[in-house]
Amino acid sequence: MPAGAGRLSRRLKKLGLIAGGGQLPIELANDCVAAERPLFVVRLRGFAEPELARFPGAEHGLAELGHIFETLKREGCQAVCFAGMVKRPDFSALKPDFRGLRSLPGAISAARRGDDQLLRYILGEFEAEGFEIEGADLASAGLSIGLGPLGRLEPSQDHLVDIELARRVAAAIGVLDIGQAAVVVRGVVLAVEAQEGTDAMLARCLELPSNLRAAQGENAGVLVKWPKPIQDRRVDLPVVGVRTVEGAAAAGLAGIALQVGGALLIDRTAVIEAADRLGLYVVGLPA
Repeated sequence: MPAGAGRLSRRLKKLGLIAGGGQLPIELANDCVAAERPLFVVRLRGFAEPELARFPGAEHGLAELGHIFETLKREGCQAVCFAGMVKRPDFSALKPDFRGLRSLPGAISAARRGDDQLLRYILGEFEAEGFEIEGADLASAGLSIGLGPLGRLEPSQDHLVDIELARRVAAAIGVLDIGQAAVVVRGVVLAVEAQEGTDAMLARCLELPSNLRAAQGENAGVLVKWPKPIQDRRVDLPVVGVRTVEGAAAAGLAGIALQVGGALLIDRTAVIEAADRLGLYVVGLPA
C-alpha cells in the first residue's frame, strides 16, 4: 500500500459527527467540507450549536441511541467522531428510546465509576453497532498542536519550572478522573480543574489574594492542559481556543502549555493572533 493510503481511505469514509456544544464540532464540520469528505452531523439536543444546522444532519436526544444508530446507518456513515461539550446528564430526566433504555443501566453503572468509564461505555456501544471511532485529531489534522511555541513568544527558564509542576499536577488529577488542567504561579498551585471547566477555573483565579497572583501589569504563571493518563484519547482531549487565551490573560498568566498529540487547537490562526496581542506564549510539550 502506498505511503499515506491508509490515512486517505480513512478520510474518505463518511463521517458521523456526534456534536455537543462549543466551536470544536463546527470547526470539524468545516474541515470535512473543505476536504470534500462526506459528513453527517448528529446534533445532540440541548447541547449542539444552532450553526450546525447548515450541515447535513439531524437532531436527536442524548439517550435516543436507537434513532442515532438507525440514522447513521441509513446515511452510510462508517466512522463516528465525538466532539463538543456535553454535561453529565441527569439520568432520571432522560427520555431514552428502546435501544437507549437497554443501554441505560450500563451507562449509569459506568458513570458511578467516573467520566472516563462513562465515555468508554458509550464508545463501546457505538463499536458494537459496527462504527469505527475516529478521534477529532485524526478527523482534522489541523487541530493538533506541534512541538514548541506557536506564536512569537516562548517560555523562559523560570516559566519552565511552573510548567513542569503544573504538568505533574494536571497528570495527577487526571489519574483520579477529576480534570485536565492546572494553574501554577511561581511554584504555587492556584487552581485545578474539576467539573466547572477551564473558563470557570481561570475566573476563580481572579478571586484569590493578589499576593498569590501576578502583580498588575505583569504576567506570571502558566495554565497547563493535559490529557488524563487513564482516558481513551479518541474522545475528550483538552481543547484550547481564543476564549482560553483571553481567560489566561485576564488571570494574569504568562502562557499556556499543552501536550503534543494530547490537545486540540480551535482556530489556530486566531489563537496565535490573540496570544501575540495579549503577550502570552502557547507552547507544545513532548508527552
